[in-house]
Amino acid sequence: MDSRKILFLEAFYGGSHRTFADGLIRHSRHDIRLVSLPARSWKWRLRGASLHFLKEIDNWQDYDLVVSGGMMSLADLKALAGPDLPPLVLYSHESQLSYPLPPDEKIDYQFGFTDITNCLSADGILFNSRFHLDAFFRELVPFLKRIPEFRPDWVRDSIRRKSRVLYPGCELAPFMEEKKPHAPGSLLILWNHRWEFDKAPEKFFKALELLDEKGLDFRIALLGECSRKVPKPFKAARERFGNRIAVYGFRESQEEYDSWLRKSDIVISTALQENFGISIVEAVAAGAFPLLPHRLAYPEVLPDHFHRGHLYKNVPDLVAKLEKLLKQGLPAIQDLSRSMMIYDWENCIDDYDDYFSALAEGRK
Repeated sequence: MDSRKILFLEAFYGGSHRTFADGLIRHSRHDIRLVSLPARSWKWRLRGASLHFLKEIDNWQDYDLVVSGGMMSLADLKALAGPDLPPLVLYSHESQLSYPLPPDEKIDYQFGFTDITNCLSADGILFNSRFHLDAFFRELVPFLKRIPEFRPDWVRDSIRRKSRVLYPGCELAPFMEEKKPHAPGSLLILWNHRWEFDKAPEKFFKALELLDEKGLDFRIALLGECSRKVPKPFKAARERFGNRIAVYGFRESQEEYDSWLRKSDIVISTALQENFGISIVEAVAAGAFPLLPHRLAYPEVLPDHFHRGHLYKNVPDLVAKLEKLLKQGLPAIQDLSRSMMIYDWENCIDDYDDYFSALAEGRK
């Protein structure tokens, strides 16, 4: 098998960006060097990270390919590095065209245009789900229509021609070992997403409050990264649920995090934005019963025949499904857990490696 020398530039090395980069490097047959910046100040990363990397790399010609997680201006990098820059791959985790705005924040068109010029600058574009790809192109058209005249309508076809979907790999093999029965007693409900507005934690806690008012017994595991100060919904939940909370906050140890996934009975998402959902895939592989919105990437990630039992329409539907589980117990989900193995790195790394090889040879 051929082995290429690849440079991975990750301007936002945290969360799913970090998980993807580390997994790709660990499993790829290619020789991949990672150069990264910490996952903070994302707006400044988009505007200025390319200038940092420009001086960080001594000789671009040492590499057959450059891969970027996208939180930077690839157009700036390509223009300033010049002809020495090898073929460039954009792996799109998210897009500012489709990302929901935080409360009280107005749209900054600069970031949308950075997304567009990144795609135009890349020789190949990988989206992390079909949902994400479709959302990007759906939002691209009205975004371009905001331009009062001389609209570059040609960019849509130009970007689409070099776009494809490759799901991010996950480290799931350890979860496929024989699962121990869940501990007796009240069911443990898991939150393992970022503590941010786009994951809508207030909806999650509202559902739990309604169950609490019904006198139902349950425990809560609150995991996930919190990049800034603790959001109000989590502070309020700590006061409201007290001893029901079995664990609270980010776990530095991967082993400890994985152990909580194995202990959890139910995993819930109330997200406003989710282009794939690595945290959900991990929890389901570990044996947690998922309850997810019937939208975003979730209907794509879960096999069709599991939709009815695991996707909900709104908060009342979520509460009804949760209440049934808390009263009647959990059905077996071994088949659903095993189905997540299609996202294990061992089962998808060849698609990445073959794509990189082809692009390095100019065959894409």
